[in-house]
Amino acid sequence: MLRAVRDAPQHWLQEGRESRKLVLVVVFVALLLDNTLLTVVVPIVPTFLYNTELKEVNTSLHLSTATTFQHALTSPAFSTIFSFFDNNTMAVEESAPSATTWTNATSSTIAPLVTEAISSHKNNCLQHSEFLEEENIRVGLLFASKAVMQLLVNPFVGPLTNRIGYHIPMFAGFVIMFLSTLMFAFSGTYTLLFVARTLQGIGSSFSSVAGLGMLASVYTDDYERGRAMGIALGGLALGVLVGAPFGSVMYAFVGKSAPFLILAFLALLDGALQFCILQPSKFSPESTKGTPLLTLLKDPYILVAAGSICFANMGVAMLEPTLPIWMMQTMCSPEWQLGLAFLPASISYLIGTNLFGVLANKMGRWLCSLIGMVVVGISLLCWLPS
Repeated sequence: MLRAVRDAPQHWLQEGRESRKLVLVVVFVALLLDNTLLTVVVPIVPTFLYNTELKEVNTSLHLSTATTFQHALTSPAFSTIFSFFDNNTMAVEESAPSATTWTNATSSTIAPLVTEAISSHKNNCLQHSEFLEEENIRVGLLFASKAVMQLLVNPFVGPLTNRIGYHIPMFAGFVIMFLSTLMFAFSGTYTLLFVARTLQGIGSSFSSVAGLGMLASVYTDDYERGRAMGIALGGLALGVLVGAPFGSVMYAFVGKSAPFLILAFLALLDGALQFCILQPSKFSPESTKGTPLLTLLKDPYILVAAGSICFANMGVAMLEPTLPIWMMQTMCSPEWQLGLAFLPASISYLIGTNLFGVLANKMGRWLCSLIGMVVVGISLLCWLPS
């Protein structure tokens, strides 16, 4: 009895290493964390930079204004008086009005001050438009750094998996993503946020390429592979779904570090699952040499698929840096609403990845891609009046 209890963990690990479903779970969680971190920063970064950097600018302006005003109050004012009696000009120092004089004027100045305060509050979202326009460019560059780095690293990860297998790149992606999440949690400047986003692109390359390659090597049947890819991409869609609303709500009511610390904890759980279940010997490198990259680029099917994915995601990528700042500037939206604006697109993406993974085998993959491109084009045209 005791021996059976003692050998139970080893038996469970052995079954897990032979189970294709657990491999699917590992890839699902990895894509979930990657895309949750991808979208959780969308509502946080613009408001965080706006609050921190604009506060520093306003603080310096207020200090200089207060110094000038204090100097004006303490400096005596002089005026000249010409005397017709002896034809001389005298300088006379002016004194500040007494307290009684200010008290008598209070009733006449309260109304304009209140009116000015109310007007300033109503036009709050229209203030600092130049700062928001400059921030729009910086936020766009920060968000693009992840995709640029992933674009540069992806071609090297594929041949690497052909040589050393999928386990080591997958685990390396987890480590890099964990470090990136911690940097997002504790970074307070634009430079550190940029570095964290760049690290996320490297970790995403290792996790996504190795994870999807692992699924393709385990599910050899075309129908089963399509279903497995649909489920795995469901993790991607779920991360996109919960990322922006989760980030905006947590940032508004808890703080900037809270959502990233929660994601770091989930990343640790995924890393422990990878360490226990996956093993290098299970997913050995392919016996055949990988196809050269130039040959793949000449394949029309690969070009069409890559182009479809590129243009389909370009619409959302353009909205991520622009929509939150536009809402701050024109709608005076609170912080928690910035992420909820992406909720309809995330829900439809989650439904589509699970639905079209099954329908693609029945109606044709080319038709699914065509419908998706048409819908994306129509939806982007609807943004023109805004």
